[in-house]
Amino acid sequence: MYRPIHYGYIEVIIGPMYSGKSEELIRRLKRAKIAKQTVVAFKPYIDNRYSNKDVVSHSGISIDAVPIKSAKDIYNYIDEDTQVVGIDEVQFFEEEVVDIAMDLADKGIKVIAAGLDMDFKGEPFGPTPKLLAVAEFVDKLQAVCMVCGNPAHRTQRLINGKPAKYNDPIILVGATESYEARCRKCHVIIKDED
Repeated sequence: MYRPIHYGYIEVIIGPMYSGKSEELIRRLKRAKIAKQTVVAFKPYIDNRYSNKDVVSHSGISIDAVPIKSAKDIYNYIDEDTQVVGIDEVQFFEEEVVDIAMDLADKGIKVIAAGLDMDFKGEPFGPTPKLLAVAEFVDKLQAVCMVCGNPAHRTQRLINGKPAKYNDPIILVGATESYEARCRKCHVIIKDED
């Protein structure tokens, strides 16, 4: 798809776990590097599943990144030469990440963010909905339902192999031991008993 080259903008890549969000982010950032653009990638400090410092996809491809605790830390690592900023797992950052992305885009920087649009309950996740509203470009990826094989757009959390309860904590960093991609029909949430 055509993208402007003389001003900043925001791209967002969303979908459930195992839909290829990080892989697509890495692909776009590597293409920017091939085009000799100055690229800085960021990831939340809490996401240390595959690496403490790199953005790594479930398939194992990676790109150098800066682990940060807060979205405002992005400003510490960019300068007047920065042309592209990548943000992985954007849902783990505070709402301020949206204002920062808009500010960077206003300064002429291309911002590419990837993350979950829904939590394990199937509800909007963190700052992602607001980021989607202000982005110029949005790509929603699908995974494959691990129960029936249909297109999946939700993330199923599993605790000891069973669906999570509705009131379980929202954030639980994990991979195949804790999550599966599911379609609407196969996605299950256990309502807590009163």
